[in-house]
Amino acid sequence: MDKELFPEEEVIEGCKKKKRYYQELLYRRFAPKMYGVCLSYAQNREQASDILHDSFLKIFRNIQSYQNKGSFEGWIRRIVTNTAIDHIRRKSKNVPLINDEIPEVEEIYEEPVAISMNELHQQVARLPEGARIVFNLYTLEGMTHHEIAEKLNITTGTSKSQFSRARQLLQGWVKELIQKKNGLS
Repeated sequence: MDKELFPEEEVIEGCKKKKRYYQELLYRRFAPKMYGVCLSYAQNREQASDILHDSFLKIFRNIQSYQNKGSFEGWIRRIVTNTAIDHIRRKSKNVPLINDEIPEVEEIYEEPVAISMNELHQQVARLPEGARIVFNLYTLEGMTHHEIAEKLNITTGTSKSQFSRARQLLQGWVKELIQKKNGLS
């Protein structure tokens, strides 16, 4: 049967009763969108798949705590985002997640952007880990720098500087990409 035939409330209740059929429906309904969230934080597709897998294990384990208040998709997205950050923290155990040192980046002027979303995702994936996480939390999750600082255990200033670093690097890379497309380099 089609995954959209069952109301969300029924799927949630089925998952709370640990019924595999409803767990599969939930996964099919939300995995594609959440995989996109995972790709935003991961360095590659394999890491994104690992994050997605771990996220759904947490979702199924903790679905009892969902109180049917607020957006269920938002609840899932929070778990996925937190799992991505935890995954990256585990991967870089002895290396600080955020590096306070900001290399100098030449000033960049704005040009009209004519690149695909896939190309933009590839450029975001190139960002240093800390800058990528802050950039995603700020732009995709809509968190403030204060919230990001609390979540990552950094200062608000570090969050702002990492975001600025990410933005400058992305602008430079997008500029290069546009120049290549236009045969200017």
